[in-house]
Amino acid sequence: MRIAILKERAPGETRVAATPETVKKFLALGAGVAVEEGAGETASVPDQAYRDAGADVVPGPQAVEGAGIVLGVQAPDVLALAGAKPGALVAALFDPFTQSDRVQAYADAGFEALAMEFMPRITRAQSMDVLSSQSNLAGYKAVLTAANAYGRAFPMMMTAAGTVQAARVFVMGVGVAGLQAIATARRLGAQVSATDVRSATKEQIQSLGAKPIFVENVAGIEGEGSGGYATEMSDEYKAAQAQLVSSHIAKQDIVITTALIPGRAAPRLISDEQIASMKPGSVIFDLAVAQGDGTGGNVAGSKPDEVVERHGVKIVGYSNTAAHLAADASALFARNHYNFLSAFWDKDAGKPVLDEEIGDAVRLTQGGKVVNERLQG
Repeated sequence: MRIAILKERAPGETRVAATPETVKKFLALGAGVAVEEGAGETASVPDQAYRDAGADVVPGPQAVEGAGIVLGVQAPDVLALAGAKPGALVAALFDPFTQSDRVQAYADAGFEALAMEFMPRITRAQSMDVLSSQSNLAGYKAVLTAANAYGRAFPMMMTAAGTVQAARVFVMGVGVAGLQAIATARRLGAQVSATDVRSATKEQIQSLGAKPIFVENVAGIEGEGSGGYATEMSDEYKAAQAQLVSSHIAKQDIVITTALIPGRAAPRLISDEQIASMKPGSVIFDLAVAQGDGTGGNVAGSKPDEVVERHGVKIVGYSNTAAHLAADASALFARNHYNFLSAFWDKDAGKPVLDEEIGDAVRLTQGGKVVNERLQG
């Protein structure tokens, strides 16, 4: 089995789908690994490191030639896969809900597309979950970026010239990214509070030393959806949440928003009026800016990869936050790939044989057709 690793070509993508560590592990399974020249440069992995690990480092078309598996961070263009075996597995991020034409192109070309973002959130798939591994780093980077844009210090400092007050940080959305944002802001010495539509997160917030901010006067609401994701909430809850957030947000120095709903535009958490209520010099980091509707992500007016200033408040957000930590993000992503394929590796067949629970969840195309239930209505 030949495994091909291509250089990422999406704008702003600095990660790579395999590292020398995972190359060695794939070789130990009995596979051969071919890496396109320069694939790891932006993630601080030189070609020689891949050679030392035992990979063939060759031009892209040669890497794909005869490959039965292609690993990517973002799914490569189908044209880049010319020469791969018929029915080859391609595991990467496909963005299936918005890139339906690409999914169909994979079906037409006869490849088996495996969407890593569709990995089910079950215990045995945790080590394969790229969304969690990348969100962890994104939550960390969001706080560091906000701290850098903030014109004051995070921790309280008692000096001979007087006391510097600690920054107040509010995290909206307590998934993997939000929890890491809370932990990072706490490490930097900020006073941290957080909120989420899922009541089960209250204890998680408190366990990290932050203050939970929750709607208490609207009964019977539980925002837990399938796979641990938040669900769309009722109008009654949204109104109560907006009122609570508006009173709380006006007192904050830093706000980190992390709310995403798979397959839908990012929910709007902060309006222009709420931004106007914040103190001049405050900072908002919108982790969902790339999933916005054109007028912002979680935050009104946010724009990917731009610093927008509204009412004296800086609004920041990256289109690909994890790519700003390319070396670590690549290391984690590569391990997710290896953990996924090795869990199903059949030594007799010399290839992975996927089961129904995980295989059917991530498989988008097979046998010339789009087969994933989530894409069929």
